[in-house]
Amino acid sequence: MSSLKPFDLSVYVITDNRLSQGRSIEDIVTGAINGGATCIQLREKELSTRELYNKAKLLRELTRRQGITFIVNDRLDVAMAVEADGVHLGQDDLPASVGRRILPPQMILGITARNLPQALQFERDGASYLGVGAVYGTETKDNTGTPIGLQGLAEIVRGVKIPIVGIGGINAQRAGEVIRAGASGVAVISAIVAAADVAAATQEIACAVNEARLGPDS
Repeated sequence: MSSLKPFDLSVYVITDNRLSQGRSIEDIVTGAINGGATCIQLREKELSTRELYNKAKLLRELTRRQGITFIVNDRLDVAMAVEADGVHLGQDDLPASVGRRILPPQMILGITARNLPQALQFERDGASYLGVGAVYGTETKDNTGTPIGLQGLAEIVRGVKIPIVGIGGINAQRAGEVIRAGASGVAVISAIVAAADVAAATQEIACAVNEARLGPDS
């Protein structure tokens, strides 16, 4: 894993065109970056392969200009085709070990984990980071199971050495709790993508993350 470039998962924004209120994916991403997003994941399950490729190519250029980490959800082929920084694989996608074998060594491999045994296995399989949750209840993603809560998140953080991103029901009020539980970052969908002011919503979450890292006396 030493060939990986450094990456910052602090404010990890995941796209969802269904929540964007008619705004384009690029407008949402631009607003998120302006508000302090450190990582963008393209997650659009309803697009055709060609449409997804075109969006990924556009966002790759946008994030590259801004020095922001760019991840493609599920589609390892699209991620490699546009030279994304990495891919994120879920529970129903290719196994982590297969993804790591196919990806170039410099590409980031994110995996979704819901408990400590999964997290330990995915770490052994070569994951670069884990998306852990749902921490809180969420209606954005299906099949996330019972929320693991902050205690479940903290258990996984203590058990593995790779970075952990909390996901599921996270907003500005909860982001600090997730960081204080030991996560390297927070993954956010609806609290940013559905916000009337995407940049302001992202900035609020970024401030909560930074304050939690600095501690109560900052």
